[in-house]
Amino acid sequence: MTTSTRPIAFFDMKAQQALIRAEIDAGIARILDHGRFIQGPEVDAIEAKLAEFTGAAHAVGVSSGTDALQIAMMAEGIGPGDAVFLPAFTYTATAEVPLVLGATPVFVDVDPASFNIDLEDLARRVALVEKEGRLRPRAVIGVDLYGQPANWPAIEGLCEKHGMFALDDAAQAFGGALHGRRLGTWAHATACSFYPTKTLGCYGDGGAILTDDPERAELYRSLRTHGEGKSRYEVLRTGMNGRLDSIQAAILLAKMPLLEGELVARRQAAAWYEAALGGRVATPQVTAGAESAWGIYTILLPDAAVRARVQAAMQAAGVPSAIYYPKPLHHQPAYAAAHAAGITAGAPPLPVSEDLCNRCLSLPMHPYLAEGDIARVAEAVLSSL
Repeated sequence: MTTSTRPIAFFDMKAQQALIRAEIDAGIARILDHGRFIQGPEVDAIEAKLAEFTGAAHAVGVSSGTDALQIAMMAEGIGPGDAVFLPAFTYTATAEVPLVLGATPVFVDVDPASFNIDLEDLARRVALVEKEGRLRPRAVIGVDLYGQPANWPAIEGLCEKHGMFALDDAAQAFGGALHGRRLGTWAHATACSFYPTKTLGCYGDGGAILTDDPERAELYRSLRTHGEGKSRYEVLRTGMNGRLDSIQAAILLAKMPLLEGELVARRQAAAWYEAALGGRVATPQVTAGAESAWGIYTILLPDAAVRARVQAAMQAAGVPSAIYYPKPLHHQPAYAAAHAAGITAGAPPLPVSEDLCNRCLSLPMHPYLAEGDIARVAEAVLSSL
């Protein structure tokens, strides 16, 4: 296998754009002509496409993945006195939204193989919160980290048992599936991000909430538009400005026809990585019954010192890398007080999340990687081991 000499992008949006530039330009031109820049017909169209693709009954376009999380929790009335359980190893948005609403995030450790929320640790912490009685267990946010679906049957079962809201944070996993069902049809609601680097991304901020519940969908549409009712100036509830703009919807519409093929290409890139790196470093393993969207490809190295050496070698070879994430959420200064508030008597530590932050390294992952590109990345990784 001959390694590539061309520049390698960590995320490559230019290659994709070259395929659909005419459709993008035409979509933006239509919006300039009709002038409905917010909640235009493109938003209705992409909502229909998202629902069709995932199999969800309803898709509600919103302004970002973070706003998708917030609107979904606002609709449940989650706030002060409520405990929201979420993984300690994920992006900050998952934790900041409960705090914005006045709820208490309770950090849960993750599984060392899937990197997703550890179900035993989750059950243990829910039981501890219930026993203590200081907070009400109200919701679980499961994150489909790096594109791999969380164990949704188990999460849903636990939520049903304790009367909690199940919210899927699928920001990195649009297009993933579990037991033949797309993400978006699990949990009570699914929050999607269309940040430009996602598996389906626009050219700014954008997101959506997917649900099979018509009452929730109606509430989400109200909350994203200042809590309005049947008309613009009928305000039924306290909402927010969380609308998806028409231009971002048009970008997504142009990209949707590419998505299935891009998901196949991501799986192929992951297979090339496994062939090149498997057995030499800890590579990601897809759990039984799951189909990863491969939003991010992350390996594990022995420790932080080895990771620093590998990153330096990659940089010298002109190969990009990133660390998702260098610090677990419960160690972040912004969440120190919340973490202390959520700790119950007998609560165990979070060793797996802490360990992963010292060892994880993310490699280039996008649908336009060639086998030679993967070979060059692998060569740079292995050169310093």
